[in-house]
Amino acid sequence: MSEIPCEKNEELRRKILDFAEVLKTEAHKLGEHGLDEQDFYQSGLFRGAIERIRGQFSASMKEKRGFVALVLDHMQSGGYIAHWQSAGEANRHDYSVRLNNGRTACIELKGCLDGNNTNIFERPPHADEFILWSVCSNPGADPRHNVWSGIHTRLSAEMIDRNQRIDGLVVWDWICGTTARPCPKLWDTPDRLTEVGPYRLPPPCIYLFPGTVPSVRNNPNPRINQLEDVGILQAMHACFQGRDDEVNEVGISVAHRGADIVRSTKISRSGEIRRASDPTPIRRA
Repeated sequence: MSEIPCEKNEELRRKILDFAEVLKTEAHKLGEHGLDEQDFYQSGLFRGAIERIRGQFSASMKEKRGFVALVLDHMQSGGYIAHWQSAGEANRHDYSVRLNNGRTACIELKGCLDGNNTNIFERPPHADEFILWSVCSNPGADPRHNVWSGIHTRLSAEMIDRNQRIDGLVVWDWICGTTARPCPKLWDTPDRLTEVGPYRLPPPCIYLFPGTVPSVRNNPNPRINQLEDVGILQAMHACFQGRDDEVNEVGISVAHRGADIVRSTKISRSGEIRRASDPTPIRRA
């Protein structure tokens, strides 16, 4: 049982750790810096280069935005959506999509879901639908940890505390279905890959959230959206060969426990509970 079908690639993780050790001990042999081994490591050159590379990978959104643009262009050209546009830097969301039924879906782009940036979102007032899209470009990341951390630890608490409705979540990027992150959806049916530009993509992992914000007094256990309720997710599901038994349902319920408000999160797929939490207090500084 798991919150997402895929899991981290342990062999790749081991290779990353092994290579990191080699890099730390052999880096002084690379390049033409003119320093001996002791001076190289004492100079800060190695640490500075690592921090620069880390910052470039973390700060750059160009590749992620390029990936999303290719996917949305593919959906538009196939007739699954009517139109899409980037919302621009002035807005708190990233993309606005006009669906074929005239509704407007807004998309907020996120990373691996395990960081504080996951908590930063605002449902636009004009959105008929609002989803988050997790693009986790770190091949060494643990998708199961990230999904649970994002959904239960961060998003459920933010939704309740700030009265913010999220209709769904999609977890999907160009690493999905590669050797870095094998996709179980392809094990028996490898032909379910869809070519989009330079990528060959498996069906996305879709999570349907409650249709209303949980509230202790008036709405302690809200109904979960169905796929037809969230047109942008339904369009992704249809365009990229998703199967109905692969769609995840996220149940969030709230209650009082003493002076605390507690929430419980449950992820179900194909009629089975894949992961569930104990009642967890919502803590705010």
